[in-house]
Amino acid sequence: MYPSTRPPRPGHSHDVLVVGGGIIGLVTAWRAAQRGLRTAVADPAPGRGAARVAAGMLAPVTELQYGEQTLLEFNLASARRYPSFAAELAEATGADIGYRECGTLAVALDADDRAQLRELHAFQGSLGLSAQWLSGRECRRLEPMLSPAVRGGLRVDGDHQTDPRRLAAALLRAAELAGVVLHRAEAARIEVAGDRAVGAVLSDGTFVAAGRTVLAAGSWSGTVAGVPEHVLPPVRPVKGQVLRLRMPPGATPFLSRTVRAVVRGGHVYLVPRENGELVIGATSEELGWDTTVTAGGVYELLRDAHELVPGVTELALTETIAGLRPGSPDNAPVLGPTELPGLLLATGHHRNGVLLTPVTGDVMAEVLTTGELPDAARPFSPRRFAGPSSSASATTTARSEVSSA
Repeated sequence: MYPSTRPPRPGHSHDVLVVGGGIIGLVTAWRAAQRGLRTAVADPAPGRGAARVAAGMLAPVTELQYGEQTLLEFNLASARRYPSFAAELAEATGADIGYRECGTLAVALDADDRAQLRELHAFQGSLGLSAQWLSGRECRRLEPMLSPAVRGGLRVDGDHQTDPRRLAAALLRAAELAGVVLHRAEAARIEVAGDRAVGAVLSDGTFVAAGRTVLAAGSWSGTVAGVPEHVLPPVRPVKGQVLRLRMPPGATPFLSRTVRAVVRGGHVYLVPRENGELVIGATSEELGWDTTVTAGGVYELLRDAHELVPGVTELALTETIAGLRPGSPDNAPVLGPTELPGLLLATGHHRNGVLLTPVTGDVMAEVLTTGELPDAARPFSPRRFAGPSSSASATTTARSEVSSA
């Protein structure tokens, strides 16, 4: 933290300062700048957040969890936005984010896993979601490299993929082209004056003033100094280990679509890229801030992937990496104004950060320019953790901030 005995050096004044330059922070900054707001991002290495580790599955149907029906609607809305979102980014930057409408196949390898997948299919059907049950033979006809042990599966033609690393690079470029100022330093603390957030002091001592500050620092959002304890978002780091393999030059890809599996009750996915890369993931570990790649994590992923696609262990292993997803108490994002005037949150996306990038940008731009949190995002307001009585005051505060900006 910057020493309190030394006054911060004056910096720049902006309408919006986004603390955190991952894909969520960058899309927020880009959309805010497009709305005419003078916008800045504070991050020592923008574009290199948790998305660098993510596989990029856009799978609201196959990733459906019990009790997350409200989040499902938000996920589906963002998935529908992806084609136009990818096209807009391409037009703005000339960059292809690797968006592929390839569909997803979820399979099971034993009777227990098959029963679990059958339950998921029934749940999907009860919600009107499109998923087709296939026999093991039909799964192998669709993906011939699958193991003969596959007992059945779900074909979901609407669940696709993108490349998060290319997405992050495109968003960084789009933000720069839109006039976003990049402060390549960490936010040491949020500055509060007169009971409102007024910007941040950076690790180099510079004070960046802003009418509104958006805390979008992923797993670290709950650790930033200067924010009153009752306002800090209740996010935690959830570790995920991922492997990257590569097909030999000129070889036919093992898979044509994303394949997910339940293997002995655990989950594994294989995401084939058009460039010959195959991403395998991901563990889910509640280990605090540990980002160590472990032999056990690599072994389990390769073991399960090998049972699913036996030839996968012949491929070159090009990268092992671990990252931290920002998890919230209900595994849903935390979006919008907080009880501290001038401070907004865009964090807590957990396993859906890449999927929710388009709709998060829309939501944050709307609330920053109008003071209104869109109806679809209201279930994800930070105020849900502070009690129902505070939701009305959140809207009133946001409106007043916009009108006085």
